[in-house]
Amino acid sequence: MAADIAKLVEELSTLSVLEAAELVKALEEKWGVSAAAPVAVAAAGAPAAAAEPVEEKTEFDVIIKDAGPKKIETIKVIRQLTSLGLGEAKTLAETAGGKVLSAVGKDAAMEAKKKLEEAGASVEVA
Repeated sequence: MAADIAKLVEELSTLSVLEAAELVKALEEKWGVSAAAPVAVAAAGAPAAAAEPVEEKTEFDVIIKDAGPKKIETIKVIRQLTSLGLGEAKTLAETAGGKVLSAVGKDAAMEAKKKLEEAGASVEVA
């Protein structure tokens, strides 16, 4: 095990600064952590409750604002993302403010947004 760690350290030592930064970003996204150094609170007498961390949002809704000029393409993407039939997908595409996906993870929401925007739709992730 120690030999594996030493080999890994040796390989990581060959990375350029940009490659190391990309590695850190990829690991942060993969593991859901931050590599930023913690900052000590130096305020004397500050209550501990004031330093309470803000919870990060974990569930997102993908909301269609407008189907765009290529409505058929948008309907096809909605059908790929959901289990809706043709009629339901068409109705959803034509309904401004309709939720295509509800309570999905950030990656899934961003991927759905990307696909819908490529089809020409205006989309919001909330």
